[in-house]
Amino acid sequence: MNFDELNISDDIKNAIGEMGFEKMTPIQESAIPEALGGHDLIGQAQTGSGKTIAFAIPVLERIFIPDKSPQAIILCPTRELCMQVASEIEKVGSKIKKLKVLAVYGGQPIGKQTRVLKKGVHVVVGTPGRVIDHIERGNLDLIGIERVVLDEADEMLEMGFREDIETILANTPHQRQTLLFSATIPKEIRQIAEKYQKNPKFIRISDKKQNIPKITQYAFKCDIKDKFNGLVRLLEAYDVKLALIFCNTKKSVNFVRKHLKDDFKVDSIHGDMTQQTRDKVMNKFRNGNINILVATDVAARGLDIDNVDVIINYDVPQNLDDYIHRIGRTARAGKKGFAFTLVSKDEIARFNNIKKSNNVKIIEKEFPTLQQIEDAKIRKVLNDAKSLVNDGNLEKYVKIINKGEYDNSELAAALLKMLMEN
Repeated sequence: MNFDELNISDDIKNAIGEMGFEKMTPIQESAIPEALGGHDLIGQAQTGSGKTIAFAIPVLERIFIPDKSPQAIILCPTRELCMQVASEIEKVGSKIKKLKVLAVYGGQPIGKQTRVLKKGVHVVVGTPGRVIDHIERGNLDLIGIERVVLDEADEMLEMGFREDIETILANTPHQRQTLLFSATIPKEIRQIAEKYQKNPKFIRISDKKQNIPKITQYAFKCDIKDKFNGLVRLLEAYDVKLALIFCNTKKSVNFVRKHLKDDFKVDSIHGDMTQQTRDKVMNKFRNGNINILVATDVAARGLDIDNVDVIINYDVPQNLDDYIHRIGRTARAGKKGFAFTLVSKDEIARFNNIKKSNNVKIIEKEFPTLQQIEDAKIRKVLNDAKSLVNDGNLEKYVKIINKGEYDNSELAAALLKMLMEN
């Protein structure tokens, strides 16, 4: 189904078109018409499935611009996700004149957020803690809220935000519409749905393994002492452009970063770092100053980064849900991606549970050999050279080569050897 087929304003259709979207993803096709019809929703879909636009369109379609008090509030687990969601909503609403969207989260001066709230805001995107803070200070009145969205609800609950979420919901009008989106639906989510939603429509987009069809998943079994060397071989053999490496502990994160940093552009994030430090690292990752990020699950919550081509589980995650959350950060927006899991002997039972839990298709492989790594490096050099040939502008160098007294194929081989051995 195309976005043009939706019964929504031309302003939103035009903005969606400028964003480059034409066809809806499954969660958008199922959720948007129901939400436009005023129904409460529980949408189960993985990160990267397009759910932000699935709730942005119904939220913005019902905004009454002359009323400058908050009409919709979207709760997210992390400041990172808050900023991303607010940015996406602004893009979808870019053609709606005088629309005001504000992200509120910790780690940013509260005074700046307060000033914007006082001037008038239509949509608030916030972390539960900072939203409560604004409510208690009298900066944020939820009396006019018509729609509440809980984004990544399972992650918010895992991070201990249940009480804050319930406080916020209790402060909004009873007749509001509540849209809940989550990758998993644990018992706590069902309890919140029963208490705060009215006959919600449940939308589940396929099962977990069908949700990740473009992710090639490999497992590499090894002794724990060989794990780091195996990691390096994978990074070298697969010509990684942008990789996320997940570890279960801060100690493991620090070890991997310390031992990779001499040979790779790498940095790390974990729970002991200040938000300012994490933001700096994330900006480096996004800007391409580093291409490998090592992280714990908690530090990586809500990360939404385009073009990650490889996810590596340096440690086997604790359960299937953590595994799905991790690998869902590659193969975004229809692209392909790899997910590699390194499995030491003491992790085999946990790995087998993940594999059996939902018949996840993980192929067991051997680490690349030194010969395979060398072949991969040669392929990369030759592909880069072919790109230069296709781009042209080589006349000057062709003349120099043609003047020479040596066979061109021998010269090419010598140049390749120089590149490979330096």
